[in-house]
Amino acid sequence: MNNKQSFIWSVLSAFRKIVMILPHNAAVMLGGFVGSLIPLFTRNKLKEATDRCARVLGIPRKDASRIVKRAYRNFGKSTAEFIRIPVMALKLDDIVTVNGEENLREAYDAGKGVFVVTAHIGNWEYAGAWCAQHGYPMNGLGTDQRDGRITELITELRKAGGMKALGKASDLKAMIKALQSGEIIAVPVDQDAKKAGIVSPFLGYPASTPIGMAKLADKLGCAVVPAYCVRWLDTQKLELHFLPALKGSDGKPYGKDLQSSIDDCNQIISEWIRKYPDQWMWMYPRWESVERGDFD
Repeated sequence: MNNKQSFIWSVLSAFRKIVMILPHNAAVMLGGFVGSLIPLFTRNKLKEATDRCARVLGIPRKDASRIVKRAYRNFGKSTAEFIRIPVMALKLDDIVTVNGEENLREAYDAGKGVFVVTAHIGNWEYAGAWCAQHGYPMNGLGTDQRDGRITELITELRKAGGMKALGKASDLKAMIKALQSGEIIAVPVDQDAKKAGIVSPFLGYPASTPIGMAKLADKLGCAVVPAYCVRWLDTQKLELHFLPALKGSDGKPYGKDLQSSIDDCNQIISEWIRKYPDQWMWMYPRWESVERGDFD
């Protein structure tokens, strides 16, 4: 473990203690303030994210800089909210307004399991926690961080919100078992899958995209429901949206035509990001493996 990881853990631990004793709104506001400070210490990351945003959205760099800085602020708020799940899990209805739950209910009631596909936008963790608190058997895929202590903290907080820790995304056996039991798996698909994915347009630019979800949907006949949870006008209120289950092209089951299924999913997520650009993680190099030439 290096000094940087030790420093980050120390800051996170102190931040965790503070936000747990503050009133919720004050804790989230503090999170936003801390998030706004991060670019001051990661100027190279800020520049890369700003360049990425300006290029992909086709906007002036000045506007992109404003969007990215607000994205850092949203990340800070979402982190504070996530840390507070142990005390907020039973109060989520006070801050989360839900649209389209009937889409999730219909998919779940079919009994074949459900993939809830989402992205790192708004507060994705509260989407899973809300579902779990309303009786849906939610599973979260493992997310390995450089610091194992942070990985353990994420797992701990998800469990506090009522979600099950399923393991890594590569653990197909565990995923199949959960789906065949009629459970739900939350899957963020806006990450660079590198060689394990296929290239598909994401915000108009080719990006390696995970394919495991689409393959399993085709194999098991489970539904794929897009969902996103975004912040309302920079407040502490959140809106959770469930869209109708995805259908395959030409009447085929979703996932049968792998390329078109992935393209459709990426298009939906791209629409969310264009609508709420300052709530997405521009700090993440989404297009890196394709830009590096891994698929040439």
